[in-house]
Amino acid sequence: MKYNLFGRTGLKVSRLSFGASALGGVFRPVDEAAGIRAVHAALDLGINYFDVAPAYGATRSETVLGKALTGIARDRYYLSTKVGKYTHPGGYGQDTLDYSRARIRASLEESAARLGTDYFDLIHIHDIEYQGRRHTEWALREGLAAVQELKREGRLGAVSFGIYPMDLWHRILAGCQVDAALVHNHYCLNDTRLLELLPLAKAKGIGLINGSPFGSGLLTDRGPAHWHPANPAERAVFAQAAEFCRAQGTPISKLALQFSSQHPEIPTTLFSSAHSESVRRNVAWHEEPCDAALLARVQQILAPVMNRQWDYDAPLTAPAQNHGYSTVTNLNASFRA
Repeated sequence: MKYNLFGRTGLKVSRLSFGASALGGVFRPVDEAAGIRAVHAALDLGINYFDVAPAYGATRSETVLGKALTGIARDRYYLSTKVGKYTHPGGYGQDTLDYSRARIRASLEESAARLGTDYFDLIHIHDIEYQGRRHTEWALREGLAAVQELKREGRLGAVSFGIYPMDLWHRILAGCQVDAALVHNHYCLNDTRLLELLPLAKAKGIGLINGSPFGSGLLTDRGPAHWHPANPAERAVFAQAAEFCRAQGTPISKLALQFSSQHPEIPTTLFSSAHSESVRRNVAWHEEPCDAALLARVQQILAPVMNRQWDYDAPLTAPAQNHGYSTVTNLNASFRA
């Protein structure tokens, strides 16, 4: 595993990092023991950055990750969680967004207890665009001030956001005091807009985390969960790309992981898994060169959906038609990995 300097934070992060959303059953039911083995496999393979959130699995992801990290020397890994978004049992549509100083401070204490730590290397302010952006300004004012206050107190090392919309990213990187940025679904086979942020991030010393290399499941043979906002015609384009890759003897997920994780100016790419064999496979794929000819052909197929702006905040309706994908019906869609 290779490591990169992470902006001006002083951290040196592994090229691949571990997103713990899957540990909470966000995508499908998960065996806790298997999830713990997945974390240990990641550590053994040199992954040193782990990210989680109280919203993932209604705190279950934090609980399982905390168990997995019990007894592991704290200097072996960097750890981040999120504040501001809380998913309750019952899943999609049951989210609470609260960016008040009091709730953020309480949230940090609750997460610290579940994760068995008194210090976080990063804290991300979570999904401030949700619920029609009704809470965005609140998060940018009181929420950001609260996290910066916790940094001054020594409770955390770096301040970040974890959001999707590109217009908000341009605004945050240009005008907010942040150390890092968790950008999801913007550097994968079907979306490369994260590259727009590289010059400003480099100039300001902001560490970039590239989340969702598999495009929220669009870039897998299984396909996305039914909550994904892509319509049937759009899903069919991804199914065509996946079928083309299968015909060439390469799963589309392999190509997606390689493309997303091998850009030399992106410090780390965050994937999520609850199975040790998947962790080992992803690391092996990352270390192999990407097939440039296959990449070019697949991106030609994906041209109709390239840089498509998905509305992850759209209300959940009936499950999407399959169109060649295996539909996953887990309603807890708090993360898009």
